[in-house]
Amino acid sequence: MKHIRIISPSGHLDTSYIDGASSRLRAWGYKVSEGAHARETWGRFAGTDNDRVADLIEALNDSSVDMILCARGGYGMQRIIDRIPAITKPVIGFSDITELHQLAGISHQPSLHGIMCKHIATLPEDSEPIVALRKALAGETLTYHWDNHPLNQMGEACGPIVGGNLSVLYGLQGTPYGLNKFSYQFPILLIEDIGERHYHIDRMMRNLRLSGVLAHLSGLIVGQFFDCEDDPSMPGSVYETIKEAVADYNYPLIFNAPIGHVERNLPLWVHGHTSVHCGPDGVLLTNSL
Repeated sequence: MKHIRIISPSGHLDTSYIDGASSRLRAWGYKVSEGAHARETWGRFAGTDNDRVADLIEALNDSSVDMILCARGGYGMQRIIDRIPAITKPVIGFSDITELHQLAGISHQPSLHGIMCKHIATLPEDSEPIVALRKALAGETLTYHWDNHPLNQMGEACGPIVGGNLSVLYGLQGTPYGLNKFSYQFPILLIEDIGERHYHIDRMMRNLRLSGVLAHLSGLIVGQFFDCEDDPSMPGSVYETIKEAVADYNYPLIFNAPIGHVERNLPLWVHGHTSVHCGPDGVLLTNSL
């Protein structure tokens, strides 16, 4: 029986979501335990910085723990990321948990970008994210087919997926955990975000361009930019601004992927094995550990 440890390394949450997620995971046949501070509150955080570091390190060091589920994102990882040792087992989460995915990438440890306790607890059993999460946790290959978007750029790419939340990635640039620090040859970059100003998205994309990140990709997957309104003073939409930043590159561009701060947030193994085909009939993506 595989063992999942639930921790709260960033923001605090309604602890009923921990109860609901634990119940569902146990019904799937997993052993579930919690970090000592998973239910605590310290301002906007789930416990003090020391508390959250302790829970992460304990989960990494416990040989009985197979996977680590982060209860929620929010904010808090950047305060402690430099105190976390190498990631040696899969971490599950998204948003602020992008920082842990970046840390995992340094040692090429696959990590699951996907839903956390709230949606595990509340989405219907037959919903697409729940079905896909169950497959991912069981080690099954994920296969997705998405409709084309008018801004898509056709092509094929193979390699590891890196990335996650664009704002978090931007905040890590120039640190030991930035996108420039991986030894991968031409990875596929995933980006998504929530509540950002249009011009700030442009600034972040220009940072990735100027730092050479965008020039050394084999593909770009653009997920949901939820509550990121188009600014009429900017030329084009948010998605068009992103496409403009990569206009010089010929790799596949995939827009409107069902990944991000929305209920239809499908899991992907970052730093895993991925192939993607973007053609006239849509997008076909396969992804595994």
